[in-house]
Amino acid sequence: MRLEGVGLRYGWRGPWVLRDIQLDLPAGKLIRVQGVNGCGKSTLLRVVAGAVRPARGRVVGRTGRAAYVPERFPATLPFTSVQYLRLMGRAHGLSAVEAERRGRLLLERFGAGEHAGRPLAQLSKGTCQKVAVAQALLGEPALLVLDEAWTGLDAPSRGELDEAVEQRVAEGATVVYVDHAPARLADRTELLWTVGDGTVAVNQQAATSVVLIEFTGGPEDPAALPGVRAVTALADGAVRLQTDEDHSDALLRALLTAGPGGDGAAHIRRVSGGRR
Repeated sequence: MRLEGVGLRYGWRGPWVLRDIQLDLPAGKLIRVQGVNGCGKSTLLRVVAGAVRPARGRVVGRTGRAAYVPERFPATLPFTSVQYLRLMGRAHGLSAVEAERRGRLLLERFGAGEHAGRPLAQLSKGTCQKVAVAQALLGEPALLVLDEAWTGLDAPSRGELDEAVEQRVAEGATVVYVDHAPARLADRTELLWTVGDGTVAVNQQAATSVVLIEFTGGPEDPAALPGVRAVTALADGAVRLQTDEDHSDALLRALLTAGPGGDGAAHIRRVSGGRR
């Protein structure tokens, strides 16, 4: 995906918020957007997400599902949490049944499962933010755009969102985000976009890549294996481990030789992520 000569302003005579922006969005990359308040970060994210059309230029190569967590969630919508997620899941191409199933699982993951049947208007700001994050993750998007998505979340939910972002990138998605915490995903971010005076400067950063390993069988306590950062039990009984690329070879060896004589060895189903 690429932005070619993109410009945008509000009103016919308003100043240009973005001018002649040329940007590439490679697959499998984590991109942080930074800049002072009012510089156009949110405007840029809306263009990337497809929420607004540029006044000049074009966005090319947009493929796959895209999802967006805006800076402000429309909490006055006349739906319960699960109704909203079901509708958004349908918009992402899921069946109503699958959308509700995934929505409930995501609400549980972010500690909001008990609010599935409550109207959005009755939820706290933090719980509304959890619903907003859940809708963005429903369809496993190829492009995920997060505008201050961590704001309002409690510490466990911020950690869950960090993990979800790392997982999407490891599976080949592009993630573009803004966050006020400078340390947020700093060791994972590979591209830094700095917005100012209508332009965007691009800098590359050294980042530690995430590797995902899916397997069946294997050790009873995979979290105890060396280098494991996160463990996810999948619906079909398999397990997904998240690790750093530097530890992935050792972790694979441990999985393949688990137990006395390798009797408890795992069956490796899929390995994804790492340098591209």
